[in-house]
Amino acid sequence: MKKVEIFTDGACKGNPGPGGWGVLLRMGPHEKELSGGEAGTTNNRMELMAAIKGLGALIEPCRVDLYSDSKYVLDGMQKWIHGWKRNGWVNASKKPVKNADLWHDLIEAALPHQVTWHWVKGHDGHPENERVDALASAAAARIAAGG
Repeated sequence: MKKVEIFTDGACKGNPGPGGWGVLLRMGPHEKELSGGEAGTTNNRMELMAAIKGLGALIEPCRVDLYSDSKYVLDGMQKWIHGWKRNGWVNASKKPVKNADLWHDLIEAALPHQVTWHWVKGHDGHPENERVDALASAAAARIAAGG
């Protein structure tokens, strides 16, 4: 099974507002950057989209080390989803889980792979996190400018 590193980030100009996501995929010496965005979105949705798009770009099952500065994404996948599934996708406050559509997509995207989730401190000089932050911010700026 191939080993892949995925670095992800999301950005939003206003929350909600125009948003972007960025991904860096790395397998050995090979790298690929991906980015995109949406007009009316939130930072959390863009963080989820980055992870979904990164995992979705893989064409075969892989061992994945996924790096994100989003505690929301990591806690969701490592802690919260088990309770959400058990409780019919309502949270501890008995309210529907926010962004459930994207959580379902992320679960689906992760299924074929052996994913290890890693948190990195954002805006702290981590080279790959800085790269994906720049990709996400540029995508959000393009959306904000009407592109």
